[in-house]
Amino acid sequence: MTPADLSRTVLHAVHCAVEADELPAAVPTRVTVRVPPRPGCGDYATNVALRVAQDTGRPAREVAEVLRKRLAAEPGVARVDIAGPGFLNITLEGTSYTQLVRDVLRTPPAAEPLPLPAPAPELVARLGSDAARWSLLWPAGFDRADLLVQRDGNPLFRVRYAHARSRALVRNARDLGFRSEPADTGYDTAHDGAATALLAALADHSRITTARDPERLARHLDRIAGAFLTWQTGCAVLPRGDEKPSAVHRARLALAEATGNVLADGLHQLGITAPAHL
Repeated sequence: MTPADLSRTVLHAVHCAVEADELPAAVPTRVTVRVPPRPGCGDYATNVALRVAQDTGRPAREVAEVLRKRLAAEPGVARVDIAGPGFLNITLEGTSYTQLVRDVLRTPPAAEPLPLPAPAPELVARLGSDAARWSLLWPAGFDRADLLVQRDGNPLFRVRYAHARSRALVRNARDLGFRSEPADTGYDTAHDGAATALLAALADHSRITTARDPERLARHLDRIAGAFLTWQTGCAVLPRGDEKPSAVHRARLALAEATGNVLADGLHQLGITAPAHL
């Protein structure tokens, strides 16, 4: 279940509760779900109960309990908890993330790049084609000269480095004699906030690309890259020492490979090369 799918599920739960006269309120036109700031708080959180409570005049936690029961019965939802004044923390079934990684690995890349304005020749001469294209997509005030420096503060380098790192992990795994294989054992979203953030960003990719907004896509790729680099720094994707490859290693490698595919696809759509080595 992607964040977009979950948003629709939450909205459906509100609609059903209103239709059943459990909540005397207007149904919102849309709801949002976000990754909680701390691990252990579910996979996603929503403030919809607080919004609906404003119409009902009932305590937000009471409204949250009505929605909690309905959401907990939805396919793909493992658990729903109420936090604070009425936030709903939603934990998805583990297979959801496994299927997400499988789907990303099977999805073919976009056929054509997005239509972008051609950078001025003098900008290409100064920055090169890739950096010149990226500079047209980033917010005003960004120093274009920074795009030539290979450091974490350079978003283009960060995205391309994350892609190259993911490809290196795949190559190294093959040298060790194993390949990626998505499995529930590899994604500890209950305790690993970095894994949750990365999976949530990957789940957003199809929605972002459907919008066909180059600037939004560039920001999305930077979000994925940051999440991936944080995640792979904090966990062992490859066996260490004499350790043999396990199902966990294969599942983590699948997540790394899926990330590389998404980054490559996004860069391709922006007309920017995705090097396998940096």
